[in-house]
Amino acid sequence: MTLLELGDPLAHRALQALLRAETSVRRALAADLAREGVSPAGFSALVVLTTAGGSAELRALRRRLGWSKANATEVTLTLESRGLVVRRRLATDRRATAVDLTPAGHELVERLFPGHADRVSTAFSALDEDEKRSFADLCRKLAA
Repeated sequence: MTLLELGDPLAHRALQALLRAETSVRRALAADLAREGVSPAGFSALVVLTTAGGSAELRALRRRLGWSKANATEVTLTLESRGLVVRRRLATDRRATAVDLTPAGHELVERLFPGHADRVSTAFSALDEDEKRSFADLCRKLAA
């Protein structure tokens, strides 16, 4: 049997805790979205488009959500195939693509977001306000 050297055992414990927490929160938030046939990534895009006034450049959407070009294309194509968004070339730069929320996409966000917001609050209810702030700061630090 090979003995593995962890290097930084505390970092490994932190990673395992983070992955377990992420799985738990993802499950809590994804179930209702799945029943509606929308992925968590797709719903995130719809919410960002809603808060952006219904339209955004694909490049800006990618940056906001931290997605690769391939992932952004796949998610927006899926949303477009469901009639939740439309993609169009920008008149000012034919290389750039805009993503527009359709009335069906807007209705889906309006219908699902209140319950989603409640589930987010419930998922993080074990943390007090300072812990939530610290957790968000730590996640941003790890993602940088």
